[in-house]
Amino acid sequence: MSIKSIAAKIFAKHIRNKINKWASNPEATQKKVFKELLEKAKDTQFGLDHHFKNINNYKEFASNVPVRDYEELKLYVDKMVAGEENILWPGKPLYYAKTSGTTSGAKYIPLTKESMPTHINAARNAILCYIAETGKSKFVDGKMIFLQGSPELTEKNGVKLGRLSGIVAHFVPSYLQKNRLPSLKTNCIEDWETKVSAIVGETKDEDMTVISGIPSWVQMYFENLQQTTGKKVGDLFKNFDLFIYGGVNYEPYRAKFENLIGRKVDSIELYPASEGFFAFQDKQGDKGMLLQLDSGIFYEFIKSEEFFDEKPKRLTIGEVEVEVDYVMIVSNTAGLWGYNLGDTVQFTSVKPYKLIVSGRIKHFISAFGEHVIAKEVEQAMQEATSKTGSRITEFTVAPQITPEGEQLPYHEWFVEFEKEPKDFQQFLEILDQSMQEQNSYYLDLIEGKILQKLKIKKIPENGFQQYMKSIGKLGGQNKLPRLSNDRKIAEVLEKI
Repeated sequence: MSIKSIAAKIFAKHIRNKINKWASNPEATQKKVFKELLEKAKDTQFGLDHHFKNINNYKEFASNVPVRDYEELKLYVDKMVAGEENILWPGKPLYYAKTSGTTSGAKYIPLTKESMPTHINAARNAILCYIAETGKSKFVDGKMIFLQGSPELTEKNGVKLGRLSGIVAHFVPSYLQKNRLPSLKTNCIEDWETKVSAIVGETKDEDMTVISGIPSWVQMYFENLQQTTGKKVGDLFKNFDLFIYGGVNYEPYRAKFENLIGRKVDSIELYPASEGFFAFQDKQGDKGMLLQLDSGIFYEFIKSEEFFDEKPKRLTIGEVEVEVDYVMIVSNTAGLWGYNLGDTVQFTSVKPYKLIVSGRIKHFISAFGEHVIAKEVEQAMQEATSKTGSRITEFTVAPQITPEGEQLPYHEWFVEFEKEPKDFQQFLEILDQSMQEQNSYYLDLIEGKILQKLKIKKIPENGFQQYMKSIGKLGGQNKLPRLSNDRKIAEVLEKI
């Protein structure tokens, strides 16, 4: 065993003990974070506008600070992006994580000198908790790959910006730099197919021990490896024993991965986002992820079923229950206040607090990390019908993850036409092009050959009425979801 692996075990035990201390005192930990956040931001524009100096407890905070999503916080963010200081957080951010927006184009999520380390430490601690639990540390001597966005950054009014994964690439600890792949040159390649081929070339003869990334992208890497070498991934990388992932549900991919690898490997699930690194799986065999209560993030929760009420009840960590869907609201050291992530979570445990991501508060598709929302599919359909002179009665969209006889998955659109387009192929192309233009994640998946272009399945006349009747929701105010992240609706429609 190397000195590095021995040191990793010692450090892992130290970090595990620290985590256990705050995890066993959740409410006190959150109260401390809450007070520190208010004190730090009391003289910012947001703090002055919302009377932080006069807030003495959580009840007063909830009265003064409404729940907002990005669009509702955008007036403050726009001032920051324009170069103003002390708006949501003291000074200027270190970075902006640029993400796909919903109604106003790109979103610029601030990362500050206080928030940035929490992203790095949480990722590190996830691995250390794995070492502390399993005693496995030899992998630190091998090569590790993190499939991520380009680390090349642009600049806006003195603040660098890029995708979160690209920003994080600049913070890989020095003790991991020698083990890290791919090279900086390869990591900066924008075209995904070219990048994956280059990564395969750099890694196929290395001793890869840890592989990390969104499952859909990693699957493409594995398939390319197998095609290039003619070997199972596990035979090629005999010491590969740890897969780290986040962003999408791994379960639909698990069987495919085990086939590509040729054996089972340990895995760690992460819950990172541009707005914060919220949780990670700290124990093998436990699907729940440990909520990061001591990372400069104050959490609130609203029951999903109450979220759209006029005055939904906001709960703190001590008030949540297991197996209930909550919308997670955060305030943090990046300057987000009462911020609605749009995610819904369920607690699997409250001693300690562990959760799973159960979905989004609004209907969506993100089977491959694309985050497609209702507005996008509705706009695409509007463009297609308008440009082709066609008319539809109803439609819904579902992911087709494992199509028979085809290599790539796709989005399947179930459409009941009142008047079909004269040129069906043109209709399909307009739909798909509109989706690519609206959603950068969907575009990346198409260009990266993770998804093939969408397909349409025609539903017979009154087919959707039959569906709604079959589930007891025909008429009234019942609505068909525009899109869903599974095939429950699709399976019934296929029978119709």
